[in-house]
Amino acid sequence: MNRLQGKTAIVTGGAGGIGKGIATAFVKEGATVAIIDLNEEAGKQTIQELQAYQPESIFIQANLAEHDKLADLVKQVVDRFGKLDILVNNAHASRMSSIAETTQKEFDLSFNTGFYPTFYFMQAALPFLKETQGTIINFASGAGINGDVNQVSYVAAKEAIRGITRVAANEFGPFGINVNIIAPIAKSPGMVEWAEANPEYYQAMLAKIPLRRLGEIESDIGRTAVFLASEDASYITGQTIMVDGGSVKLR
Repeated sequence: MNRLQGKTAIVTGGAGGIGKGIATAFVKEGATVAIIDLNEEAGKQTIQELQAYQPESIFIQANLAEHDKLADLVKQVVDRFGKLDILVNNAHASRMSSIAETTQKEFDLSFNTGFYPTFYFMQAALPFLKETQGTIINFASGAGINGDVNQVSYVAAKEAIRGITRVAANEFGPFGINVNIIAPIAKSPGMVEWAEANPEYYQAMLAKIPLRRLGEIESDIGRTAVFLASEDASYITGQTIMVDGGSVKLR
């Protein structure tokens, strides 16, 4: 299990949930990972777990809504490890609300923590990924593809991320950089908490998933990210990979 041996990765939102699952899958495949997260306590705990597999991996505490500092974070990682091979833009915060109830505040939260960090990290990482012919993995959602109700600010940011990912695939492809999207349904701590509070809605959602289960953050979502970051996926770019148990079937 050394598909990412010698590679260096940044995973935003890597202290918990899907980001932690990806970071864990990466270090088990030999990658050195820098997790960037706002949650200092969770970040310190997670990095201890990751270092059991890859001792050089690091945690950087940062607020991704401070967009003017994001390029410095990329440089910090490159200065530490000498290169960057993989960028995973996973972090995103949002609040549920209908179109009628949504204000600028909801849009600001969703775009400032999801869309803009994805854009600025891609921009800052480009010179370094050119050198390694590296990989970018961004995150979207079936909520955006389906237009789920009460998710307007989240959907807007996620579909905007899908748009700029396609542009990046076209612009970065000549440099040997592949840029793809994962759209997951996963058993993250937040999803488990929601399911426990809303059992009827959870069962209804589960019934719509052909495989009748939520994805595991490491073995399902993380392993898909490993594939996309490996040589096995070097001829795949500009694609939205639905890791959702068959819920959305793109045409």
